[in-house]
Amino acid sequence: MNQNEFVQLIAPFKDKVFRLAKRLLVSTEEAEDATQDILVKLWNKNESLSGYASVEALAMTMTKNHCLDQLKAKRSSNLRIVHNNYTDREPSLQQKVEDNDSLHWVAKIIDQLPEQQRMIIQLREVEHYEFEEIAKLLEMNETAIRVALSRARKTIREHMLKTHRYGTV
Repeated sequence: MNQNEFVQLIAPFKDKVFRLAKRLLVSTEEAEDATQDILVKLWNKNESLSGYASVEALAMTMTKNHCLDQLKAKRSSNLRIVHNNYTDREPSLQQKVEDNDSLHWVAKIIDQLPEQQRMIIQLREVEHYEFEEIAKLLEMNETAIRVALSRARKTIREHMLKTHRYGTV
């Protein structure tokens, strides 16, 4: 496989690799480094990539494992998932402030979720992966993914309701 073929192969998913790394590592610089490391590892395997059913799934699994290894090496237990995939058509300033506040609260709530639920929320709600893909990446069964996702959503919903009802009951 030559360089151009490799670039064409990874182009569709290299941004996903970066976004997953950014979600797990928080720092843009660390995420860029992790992405580069993963792409170098893929390049080193370029002759055997045709043997994989999905190079994207391989890259995402490598990214997840690489980032978790980095976090363990730093003895950091604070995985942070920030939902910034939000767009709106010219909302009012008040709406922007309220939305930013809500996103802040959701991020804080997600930070408090167990690691597995944080990963599932990231992959399903932010990256829009299918349950089957998440199950392969996390080496879990699809039913367990659905249950964990449901519990995570319920926790987020309950905390947000409690936050928004503060002082009104």
